[in-house]
Amino acid sequence: MFGMNELPLLQRGKSRSINWENRTGEKGKGGMASSELGPSRKGSPCIPKIRAGETVTLAEIDGMGIIQHIWMTVTDKTSDRNRYILRDLVLRMYWDGEESPSVESPLGDFFCCGFGVSYHVNSMPVTVNPTRGFNCFFPMPFYKKARITIENQCDEDVNAFFYQVDYCLTELMPDMGYFHALWRRQRITEKGQDYVILDNVRGRGRYVGTYMALTTLERYWYGEGEVKFYLNGDREYPTICGTGTEDYFGGAWSFATKDSGRTVENTYCTPFMGYPYYSHHDTFIHNDYHNDDQMPQRSFYRWHIMDPILFDEEIKVTIQQIGVCYGGLFERQDDVATVAYWYQSEPHVAFGKLMERKERWPR
Repeated sequence: MFGMNELPLLQRGKSRSINWENRTGEKGKGGMASSELGPSRKGSPCIPKIRAGETVTLAEIDGMGIIQHIWMTVTDKTSDRNRYILRDLVLRMYWDGEESPSVESPLGDFFCCGFGVSYHVNSMPVTVNPTRGFNCFFPMPFYKKARITIENQCDEDVNAFFYQVDYCLTELMPDMGYFHALWRRQRITEKGQDYVILDNVRGRGRYVGTYMALTTLERYWYGEGEVKFYLNGDREYPTICGTGTEDYFGGAWSFATKDSGRTVENTYCTPFMGYPYYSHHDTFIHNDYHNDDQMPQRSFYRWHIMDPILFDEEIKVTIQQIGVCYGGLFERQDDVATVAYWYQSEPHVAFGKLMERKERWPR
């Protein structure tokens, strides 16, 4: 892993950057567009409009290199009728000319912001800063070509999409894995059946992170479910099994403290694990006919950067939905959405069909 000690190293490579003004990242071609202030004065800072149903190529890079940083920002609503734009926009990435994407996720969830809302995330590979400043620092190597697209599945146009892709054209070692990320959701989990975060992965690689957007549908404590990693032929039992949901995300004892006799869950962000978001109020819209109550929403992330999960043949990742109350443990049914992040050799098994737009919307 690159650290501070490597900063003085004089590496060989060509630093480049792509945005709407310099769409090819060409040397000496940045900031050329004109505005009312004149040439090279913020002439074309964003995609003016992504039309309903349109897919736009954000970056297409030829050659060998590595994407080092991605920044994006966009509105979270186009109207009161369409206020889940961060779930309507779909981010995809393709490596070395493949037809099936290696990354497919609603935009917000990829950056650890589920439910169509944004909030502060302060971690090592993903940061979200005010206001909706989405940043990703996962290194993304490619040997021949890289392509990043955004699809607007909303039925209204989305205006003013800002982005920047920072990368380096350089020689790579011959055995580097390709970056992958996949979003999934089960609107109501099955009682006694573990939710599948990731499966159908073949080849050699390393699992590097989990994001989870949990909407609890039952009362009482929700977090006794264990995260399991089935590796290289595991079937009935996994090689790695944790001790509970809050344990996996780096917390303990239900994240709880006491405040005036009430139990309060504490949110937090750290470099490798966090619980950045909790809400049981609808912050999007005021309506004269109902209050702002909603089912409790919680977001969690866990990065396996210091402790990657290695696999040589295959991997499957699951989480149980188990709660506890005065009567003891019980099987739960909740609404779970996740993004799995991993590196692997190509080719990869093609992903299944992405859930339809309105089915992705939060409750």
